[in-house]
Amino acid sequence: MGLVILGLLALYVMISILVVIGVIKHAKKNGKSALRWGGAAALVLYLMPFWDWLPTVAMHRFYCATEAGFWVYKTIDQWKIENPGVMERLVVQRSIQPTSYGDLQTLNERFAIETHRRKPVSFLPTSIAERLLVDRKSGEVLAKGIDVGSGVGYMATGGGFKLWLNQTPCITEGMGKLTTEIQVVRGSK
Repeated sequence: MGLVILGLLALYVMISILVVIGVIKHAKKNGKSALRWGGAAALVLYLMPFWDWLPTVAMHRFYCATEAGFWVYKTIDQWKIENPGVMERLVVQRSIQPTSYGDLQTLNERFAIETHRRKPVSFLPTSIAERLLVDRKSGEVLAKGIDVGSGVGYMATGGGFKLWLNQTPCITEGMGKLTTEIQVVRGSK
């Protein structure tokens, strides 16, 4: 598949070069500015596949800087003090249930991770995932993690071919560590 993509990219570059050369010749023949006409043709041919690259990079960096992160509102130790003896009775129930706003990952009868996803701009491939560690009985949020990702995924999953839109995601590791802590604390008693 990679060879097909590289072949198509090479074909597009060759066609683009030929079009720019043709536009420059046409401009010179008609007494127009070859630099302006050739530059405009090159810009149009560049923007056809790459029009969304700079806005995607800018949006990704903005949301990574302003929204991504991990916050703990209540530690597991604090929760255990407020709920004595509960942690020892919890049973692991790893399941994920799709919902209208994201998904609900049930860790056990007391804890779950709610995921809310949103796209700030519908035509750009940047998405923000907010994960909340929730006490299912009280509804209290113990921790929140916000991850930002940009890109089109993989061609095998129908994500598209614009691989240059994929940015290194801003992923917070705290939620995974906290859920592991819930399992370890329970298992150590």
